Amino acid sequence: MDFNIKFIKQKLSELLSIVNELENRFPGRKFTLDGHLFGSLGEAIAADFYNITLAPTGTKTHDGKQNGKNVQIKITQRDSVDINNIPDYLLVLFLDTQQGEVYEVYNGPCEWLNACKRTKNGWYTRTLTTLYRENMNIPDDKRLVAKTDIKKWNPKIRNR
Repeated sequence: MDFNIKFIKQKLSELLSIVNELENRFPGRKFTLDGHLFGSLGEAIAADFYNITLAPTGTKTHDGKQNGKNVQIKITQRDSVDINNIPDYLLVLFLDTQQGEVYEVYNGPCEWLNACKRTKNGWYTRTLTTLYRENMNIPDDKRLVAKTDIKKWNPKIRNR
């Protein structure tokens, strides 16, 4: 396993441990990893697993490139993701907060998103199950190539 991937997994495990300690110490409070920290972790994980060259922070629509393909990277620990602009390629990752494991949910182009309606707030919200089904239709030659194995998500994998 690549050194950066090991390092990220170790730090992610430490963060999840801290979240668990805080939630045990303050019952009824959630200390969810989200926002910029979580998004940046997802981008760093994707960069290492898929050899993606990351774009500067704040770049509209695409977070990076792999072999000339513009990629938007999403990571979630919930049951859905929000997509604002339709990217050329979409990579959706899921974090299992109990195991500290990252799974690939969706990997490929997403022209199909053009046929979807936006929510009232202007986003495309898609459940992981929907993305999982769409992912099954992507031919291998249309996927981003991972440089190391990454586990594949299925609808049985959920956070409690």
